[in-house]
Amino acid sequence: MSEEIFEEQFVCDLAACKGACCVEGESGAPVEMDELPLLEASLEAANEFMTKKGKAAIAAKGNYVLDNDGDLVTTLVGNHGECAYAFFDDGGIAKCSFEKAFLEGKSTWRKPVSCHLYPIRLGKSGQYITVNYHRWLLCEPACACGIKMKVPVYRFLKDALVRRFGVSWYVELEQASGLWRNAQQ
Repeated sequence: MSEEIFEEQFVCDLAACKGACCVEGESGAPVEMDELPLLEASLEAANEFMTKKGKAAIAAKGNYVLDNDGDLVTTLVGNHGECAYAFFDDGGIAKCSFEKAFLEGKSTWRKPVSCHLYPIRLGKSGQYITVNYHRWLLCEPACACGIKMKVPVYRFLKDALVRRFGVSWYVELEQASGLWRNAQQ
């Protein structure tokens, strides 16, 4: 686990970034193998909110693809950039069709856990899952907002971390954060 999740501050500022993480980048959002059936089962509900371009990309490429690194990722509109599952609200903010369906009670799956966890990225080191903070210039407003509100990354992402690792894991994370903070003084 990267200590940066304790020391860095972060709170999404959608008014500033306009949901850039949904429309920027060279690859789609990572999707875990066990999420594929959930993605498939939630697609009909998400379809209601998707853009025409997103629907066309799914029809042409499929519900998910392998990226250049061989990882399962969400399909993109074009070769990079906009996620096929993104839609834009009245303020021009990119949001997730899966999450919209979930929040409206039309689906039981929120969205890929990689999206829910961002700016944390999971990796592998042997048999272990690594938990790392990912810096992205697009998220500078979120860092500024987090500093202003004094919210460390792991606290901002509590729901997502509990979703992925469970409540007892998160309680241990809180304890580790306290030990880490005491060691910094």
